[in-house]
Amino acid sequence: MMSYEEILILFLITFFATVFFTFYIKRILIKSKIVDNPIVSEHRHKQGTPTMGGIAFLFTLSLIISLYYHHTPILIVSFIMLAGGMVGLVDDLIGLKVKEVQKVVVNISDETITLGRLDVSPDEEVRVATPKAKSEVDKLLKEGKVKVVGEVPIKTEPGEVEKIICQIVLGLFFGLTGIVTTLGGFELGIFAIPVVIIAILGCINSVNLIDGMDGLAAGIVGIASVACCVYGVLFGHINSLLPFVVIAGLCFGFLVFNRYPASIFMGDTGSFVLGTGYAAAVLVCDIPYFGVLALGVPIISVVVSLLHRAHIIKLPVEPLHHTLNHYGMSEKKIILTYWLSTVILCVIGLAVKMFLG
Repeated sequence: MMSYEEILILFLITFFATVFFTFYIKRILIKSKIVDNPIVSEHRHKQGTPTMGGIAFLFTLSLIISLYYHHTPILIVSFIMLAGGMVGLVDDLIGLKVKEVQKVVVNISDETITLGRLDVSPDEEVRVATPKAKSEVDKLLKEGKVKVVGEVPIKTEPGEVEKIICQIVLGLFFGLTGIVTTLGGFELGIFAIPVVIIAILGCINSVNLIDGMDGLAAGIVGIASVACCVYGVLFGHINSLLPFVVIAGLCFGFLVFNRYPASIFMGDTGSFVLGTGYAAAVLVCDIPYFGVLALGVPIISVVVSLLHRAHIIKLPVEPLHHTLNHYGMSEKKIILTYWLSTVILCVIGLAVKMFLG
């Protein structure tokens, strides 16, 4: 069993390696002009910020694997994080190609108009994204109700089916290690692999969706991972929870550059690493209830987006944090609110476990 000093060393190695590699990758990305071009109008000032910074995670994880190859939980979780990062990297590389250019229009009339599925208030800007909106915008332009104020390039993305297949493969790889046999006190048996696949799918998409503001994803996953480490200290699982030490080191090391105002974004490479890693760590450490609660903010965000896509609710911009920004809540306030909400959920989970068992 690792001592607390050895655990601290593990965190510091991960943290400082991430800081170093992020600094190095950032310079390369800037020179190569691999930069972000936000489609959300409120974030256009971030244009030119280097993205795909999650590549730094891959270097750090390679170092951790080299140093801790003898520790099975760290080794397996790090390997699956590397695999997740490679899938995200392919997604990022495909996204370097522009698929189409979409108009951004503003309502210049004195009344609320409908464009696609959106009700657009006077002076409100929206992106013409859906086929329905594209078929209606020319008529509104001729009527003088809207004016084109900009254009945004939309990156090429793999189809949803291709993405899901890749994520299922990641879950399958992890399930085939045989390290996950029980969950929440239940023997999984033949259900181990489908449970692992569902967990990987859900966590990747939750973290990927929440990664839309400076430090939002890294901060939430970092806080949740630290809370899982605290859970291990309080309830006697510290040695099994070491993968969370690695994830926390990655998150806080990256936040040195990614906190508001961010000078680099992680891209799908980074969000896939963190999503895959967090799910794998929760499964390996067998803390499904607390692990899900700690990641409650991204999970709720996914549920809201699914309700929007099912036409049960209507958001002017997806996901929820962009809607809050659209209605005037500052990015900094949204980030702090999401971080604080994650802290509150973690404290509630720890308190319930402590007092109710």
